[in-house]
Amino acid sequence: MDSYFFHFLNQWAGQWIRLDTLTIFVATFLPYWLVVFLIGWLIWKKTIKMIVVSLVAALFSRFIITEIIRWFYYQPRPFVTEQVNQLVEHSTSGSFPSGHAAFFFALSMVIYLHNKKAGWVFFTASFLIGLARIFTGLHYPSDVLAGTLIGLFFGWLIYFLWCRRRESNPQGPKSTAF
Repeated sequence: MDSYFFHFLNQWAGQWIRLDTLTIFVATFLPYWLVVFLIGWLIWKKTIKMIVVSLVAALFSRFIITEIIRWFYYQPRPFVTEQVNQLVEHSTSGSFPSGHAAFFFALSMVIYLHNKKAGWVFFTASFLIGLARIFTGLHYPSDVLAGTLIGLFFGWLIYFLWCRRRESNPQGPKSTAF
């Protein structure tokens, strides 16, 4: 089933130059723009602590949890084991779970818990990044799904722990803003 959905999306790669250009941008460059936008938006809103919480959740999901899973379980990328329309060059490192999905869905979850409207924008962008990474031949759908679940859970957990820490800290005034 995983291979079926992968090939269903990947079959369209290389068919239309505009679609290829768009998905290459979404898979490789949108993530950087999203982080820059997040930091700029949170600085403008004067919620510096929110930058820290969202980046801690994203970095923890990506560089701790996904790497632990990859250490125990190796799944080769689609372009290593199958004939694919690969639009983006990448190393042959393991693909399960998707580090991009874990990072951006953790970021999205924290942003959503802080600001619902902005959170939906980030969820939409994260979803598009995941789809684009499948389309360009870098991930199977199960890689992106697993990364999404990791990001959502650890984004929620770190946000929850941060709020509990703030509530249990009797020092300093409590505010509703981060």
